[in-house]
Amino acid sequence: MLTETVLEDARWQDAGLDSLAETAARAVLDHLGLDPEAFEIAVLGCDDSRIAELNTEFRDKPVPTNVLSWPSEERGADAAGDAPEPPEAEDGPFATELGDIAISLDTCLREAHDLGKPVSDHVTHLLVHGTLHLLGYDHVRDADATLMEALETEILGKLGVADPYSQD
Repeated sequence: MLTETVLEDARWQDAGLDSLAETAARAVLDHLGLDPEAFEIAVLGCDDSRIAELNTEFRDKPVPTNVLSWPSEERGADAAGDAPEPPEAEDGPFATELGDIAISLDTCLREAHDLGKPVSDHVTHLLVHGTLHLLGYDHVRDADATLMEALETEILGKLGVADPYSQD
């Protein structure tokens, strides 16, 4: 398995986080030509309280958010709009760790409702987004955001999920 999922909030069991995380992460790596069997991602399914703690600790923002990611190493591109260098799989019997993702069910439910989208589609989008962050993609600079959003849209389209950035 590419993803190892820990459910701190049992409601994630009913939401199918294990399956959604594995599908989303595999879709990203496949799209980028990386072997999913060579890598590992830890995913934490939590609630708003826990993600607010993490957001405070790591980003100094004491509020809940939908998803957070912690790459195992810096992989970002130097030039705006360039793709990051892909990670190399380590030799040996163990998968190369790409990093960790935390996702809050409370925020996902609220956002999906507000957007009028299925929860599974919204969660899949956020997991694709988080996985891209682990691979060095970002959206701070405009050119990087354009690249990342295009990749998200392409990957989600292959999964049958509507473009999350369209105004429809």
